[in-house]
Amino acid sequence: MAQHVRDIMTGDPVTVEPQTSVAEVARIMRDEDLGVVLVTDGDQLRGLVTDRDLVVRSVSKGGDPERITVAGACSDELVTVSPDDDLVQAVQLMREHSVRRIPVVDHGHPVGIVSLGDLAMERDPESALGDISAARPNA
Repeated sequence: MAQHVRDIMTGDPVTVEPQTSVAEVARIMRDEDLGVVLVTDGDQLRGLVTDRDLVVRSVSKGGDPERITVAGACSDELVTVSPDDDLVQAVQLMREHSVRRIPVVDHGHPVGIVSLGDLAMERDPESALGDISAARPNA
């Protein structure tokens, strides 16, 4: 069983700059089959945006998604872990902060994401969440 975040994280996260349009981020998510994209300023992590964030924090408020930037839709109070952190710590942080995904950073630079699905596949691959996380996308 994996012991560190690096053992189960999804590496090479997709990143966008804060001025990227909501529509462009949605297209990236569709094309790359992603539910989350990291928002960076240069190579420093600034935020995280999920498909749900795009809908709730942006599209539902109206306006032109081609002109609205992702800066207003992203979560900017982030909880992060490092690749060398213990998985138990990642689980504790997810519970404490009620989050499903945590960016993995190494000296301030995003290097991956660890998700509830990653943990389920590692800890209990026969669980419903493990099955769903391992399944091919239905889009």
